[in-house]
Amino acid sequence: MTVYIVQEMRGRDISDASSFGDLEICIPAKDQSVYSTQPFLRILSRKLSKFSDKDYLLLSGDPVAIALAGAVASRSNMGKMKMLKWDRLENTYYPLAVDLNNGLYTEEIKHG
Repeated sequence: MTVYIVQEMRGRDISDASSFGDLEICIPAKDQSVYSTQPFLRILSRKLSKFSDKDYLLLSGDPVAIALAGAVASRSNMGKMKMLKWDRLENTYYPLAVDLNNGLYTEEIKHG
């Protein structure tokens, strides 16, 4: 199980996400998609090529990178992906799932 961190966020403690899997940063904090999406798309396609039902996306960083990561991850896993959403009031991550082939929906995922 891997938690793919879409883009590194300097100064932000994301260690709680490690309870969902091994943490792997896809895009360094310094990288930006100012002039072209192609560099991000190449990196994310390589990093997320084996994305599966066991993995999660931690949605962080540049909104362009987040959108591309969702598209690439779901493409790599037949339209399905799981993601982690940070709840700042509860100070915890909540897992969400989506299946783009069977209608857009989220479901509660039991963790632990």
